[in-house]
Amino acid sequence: MPSSGTAITGQLRQMVYYHLDHHSYDNALFFSERLAAHDPHAGESAYLLALCHYRLGDCRSAYEISKASGYRGAHLSSAYVFALACLAIERYKDGITALERSRSLWSHKSSFGKHTAIARAPCPDSASILCLLGKLYRAYDDKKKAILNFESALKVNPFMWDAFTALCDMGINIRPNSVFKMNDSLIEGLNFEVPSGVLVEQKDNGAVNPVDMFTKKAVTRSAIFDAVDPFDSQRSGASNEMLLGNNFLATSSGENDFMSKIHAARSRIATAPEPIHDPVESPTVAHVDPNISRVGLAVEPPQAPARRTRNTQPTEPGLHDTAPKVGYRLANKRSQKAQEEHPPESNPAALRAPASTASGIERKRTVSGHPVQPRQHPEEPGAPQRRSARINMFKGANGKASSTGAAVGTTATRELKKARPQISRIMRPNSSGTSVGRAVSGNRKPLEENGMDIDQAEAPRAKEPPAQPPVSKSAEHEAAKAEGALRYLMELFRKFASGYYALSQYRINDAVNTYTSLPRTQQDTPWVLSQIGRAHYEQASYAEAEKYYRRLRILAPTRMEDMEVYSTILWFLKRETDLSFLAHELVDASWHSPQAWCALGNAWSLARDHEQALRCFKRATQLNPKFAYAFTLQGHEHVSNEEYEKALTAYRLAISADRRHYNAYYGIGRVYEKLGSYDKAYTHFHSASIINPSNAVLICCIGNVLEKQRQIVQALQFFTKATELAPHAAQTRYKKARALLALNQLDAAQEELEILKTLAPDEATVHFLLGKLYKTLNDKGAAVRHFTIALNLDPKASQQIKEAIESLEDDDSFDDSMIA
Repeated sequence: MPSSGTAITGQLRQMVYYHLDHHSYDNALFFSERLAAHDPHAGESAYLLALCHYRLGDCRSAYEISKASGYRGAHLSSAYVFALACLAIERYKDGITALERSRSLWSHKSSFGKHTAIARAPCPDSASILCLLGKLYRAYDDKKKAILNFESALKVNPFMWDAFTALCDMGINIRPNSVFKMNDSLIEGLNFEVPSGVLVEQKDNGAVNPVDMFTKKAVTRSAIFDAVDPFDSQRSGASNEMLLGNNFLATSSGENDFMSKIHAARSRIATAPEPIHDPVESPTVAHVDPNISRVGLAVEPPQAPARRTRNTQPTEPGLHDTAPKVGYRLANKRSQKAQEEHPPESNPAALRAPASTASGIERKRTVSGHPVQPRQHPEEPGAPQRRSARINMFKGANGKASSTGAAVGTTATRELKKARPQISRIMRPNSSGTSVGRAVSGNRKPLEENGMDIDQAEAPRAKEPPAQPPVSKSAEHEAAKAEGALRYLMELFRKFASGYYALSQYRINDAVNTYTSLPRTQQDTPWVLSQIGRAHYEQASYAEAEKYYRRLRILAPTRMEDMEVYSTILWFLKRETDLSFLAHELVDASWHSPQAWCALGNAWSLARDHEQALRCFKRATQLNPKFAYAFTLQGHEHVSNEEYEKALTAYRLAISADRRHYNAYYGIGRVYEKLGSYDKAYTHFHSASIINPSNAVLICCIGNVLEKQRQIVQALQFFTKATELAPHAAQTRYKKARALLALNQLDAAQEELEILKTLAPDEATVHFLLGKLYKTLNDKGAAVRHFTIALNLDPKASQQIKEAIESLEDDDSFDDSMIA
């Protein structure tokens, strides 16, 4: 017999998800193509095929395959993969359009807390889609909408770290304490419970659980998927209720395949001599079918004995008027219903039972409170006598008819037998459930204290609202532990966010203090070490930064991120051997890494081979056209070759790749300063200082430009600010002292020069400037002494120094033309 198309589709889908979960993308691609060929019109077929191509790095194929359903926004997962492919191949507008058109499918979704070792939500939620939208808008150069989407993503889920870092990189003012705090979605995620073996599934776009266990009942499975929303808050109760449902008397509007077999068995009970083994079986608690577990609240399970519990509400119209009795057997009720539909003419005993129930006459009862069943008709000599119809139901029917056997039938009896142990454990948690007979018989303590039974017809009872099941102390303890863990993580990530935000705003001291306040285990991670090293690099503390990057290389020798910064630090420290070793090590480890080529270019630059350095930097930009720092390094090499137009082009490309890359603005300012365009140089230096206001070199460059424009007073203000930012920077303090001498503020200049002499005792220019100062103060002995020291330190400047000594008797004005 050929299999149905639905079953084949389900099996192929399971194979694709299996290989995706095990990262066997080639296998997943093969089976996804078979799935697309078998079911080409399903949206999920195109989604899975596009997803496989995307994970294999074939973004253009993913774009073309998912375009049909993704661009229209009809299928959420396809639209998400389509947008990811658009971001990769730089078709940003198409990706934005697809996600905006599908907004109704994801705007209120949140899957936080639903991802565990045994559960996951394969469809993206609103936070992840908002973050992707922000990236698309940012790449599309729509800064306003990018910020709006990143902020919305963080409001839904504060743990969208890339959204936070994107806002920081864009220079947006953020308060990390306001971002990383508890919100409603996080609390809902804490309250979400997943039973063992169940995977979360979203149904809105037809996505199916990746590890579906497909049974032979394909029709039942498809009906289940259409009827159930696993994210309904009313269906996210205790795990026991999710396993088998909390309403065993509820009936669905349409009969499923399982119940239709029961009704068919009732109609052919007279002609069914042998029990039929149905392939559909109820799952056990130890091995739960995820699909059956997910739909326990929508599909009618095998009927259990009617017991009055708090979470049991009849939804069938006939049951609203007559509530089930405590201890009464559901088998009798089914017997009555079946006999009313198919009254057997040869069994008058079977006709008396429903008649007495309808009339409300009190019947004889056993000690446990159960009604006495009439004996079998004498026409059935082969049927054994039974104490109750329930024992008869579970032992199997050897005779043709009894009060229970005539109602249920042999096929349903087998299915009810397999489902009954679970029902007893769910309905009565205190029941041992060690044997079938004990679990389903009526010989146990009644639920009511008085133990009295009321007949259905005598006292109809009003429907009571369901009460929430009592929460155990262990469950409360686990919930408290989960909330405490989440609050701890929130505080930890708040520190990470504060450090990253401070570094993005170039508040170097705040960033270093925040990172060093982290736990030691977190400090000794590659990411934190890189951040602290970069902070010291931005402060021009190259020796201190080198220590952190050296530790980083020991801890993560294959890490490529930020290695261009490490190579630049070694360039400033003039460690040619270390830099060459680092460059060759990185290139050998990853030939296609742009950071490795930047390190190699810095090594050639330190060796003064600018052409080779330029080749390496260009290779880095070919590998990553958005690598702004590689363009900046190209510009520096062009400046060294005095190729100013090419340098300007490289710097502008760096700015187009990253608007906040202040190094490129600094490079353009240097070029214009060399060309004598001091106004343009001031504009670009000032733009760089706005991005990085704590960089003393940029402030000092602004002062240089003003000094060359003969604006000494304004220049002195910038030099003073630069010395406050970098008190140990000798070059900055020297320029401040020179400006003070030019303004004839001799006492302040002498104080600065004495500090400078301590910082750079072997610098000839410092002693030359001190000689000028003492010459102005008419201290000829001190002036000659410092001029002589300068002459010994820098013999090349002997002519200027000799002229200064010979002019001690003259009243020449201040001249420091020796200073470059």
